[in-house]
Amino acid sequence: MSHSPAALLPTRTRPSKVPDPTASFWIIKVLATTVGETAADLLSDTVGLGLPLTTVVMAIALVVFLVLQFRARAYRPPLYWITVVLISIVGTCITDDLTDGLGVPLVLSTTVFAGALAVVFLVWFRTEGTLSIHSIDTVRRESFYWLAILFTFALGTAAGDLVAEQTGLGYFPSLLLFAAAIALTAAVWFVGRRGPVVCFWIAYVLTRPLGASTGDLLSSPVRDGGLGIGTITTSVVFLVVITAIISWLSLRRRDDPALRSQLTA
Repeated sequence: MSHSPAALLPTRTRPSKVPDPTASFWIIKVLATTVGETAADLLSDTVGLGLPLTTVVMAIALVVFLVLQFRARAYRPPLYWITVVLISIVGTCITDDLTDGLGVPLVLSTTVFAGALAVVFLVWFRTEGTLSIHSIDTVRRESFYWLAILFTFALGTAAGDLVAEQTGLGYFPSLLLFAAAIALTAAVWFVGRRGPVVCFWIAYVLTRPLGASTGDLLSSPVRDGGLGIGTITTSVVFLVVITAIISWLSLRRRDDPALRSQLTA
């Protein structure tokens, strides 16, 4: 008699360490991806650290917060979302290092990151039997989750730059294109109630180029097709908004998976 990988795993009582994908989740996700784009440019260009040093510094910070995230026994909004912001910056830096530093074509990096993400999903599913974020309740599943998140940011950065810059489409049309793709994905779920896990991950990948296009549109000079607000103002404003939403979530526990588990028990 055959068993699925999930069936062979012991029963879990700990709640997932990933927040429920509520409206606030997606708002913070887009804001975080925008900060990932603008903060990487801010540190590398405006502050003058350069791309390689920015990558190293942010990677070290990410490792520190990942260790804290893994050691946490439950979902902690500030810790979780700081980790997401840092992984957004690192994902952006990785793609920029390949493109600007090593001259890797965006078509190639987009293809490679898409393949790497597909491999992570395949191994994750074959090992655990599920890709649902509601089941991130073991170290192994959390490892798969954060590795997938890293590749979604790197992939989204490469794909966003490819569409917005190399095709000549521009930042605002690219923003509308990715927003439309996300809306279509949401419609598949809300109207047809089809493939919630697949729809979640498609939307998660698409929010990265959406955020990148938003960040580039706001921060880039007018001569380059942006609004000229700058990386400093854009990064600070978005970080303030993220902090406000996270503070509200921490007080109200609106996205806490532990609370959801209690209500559905």
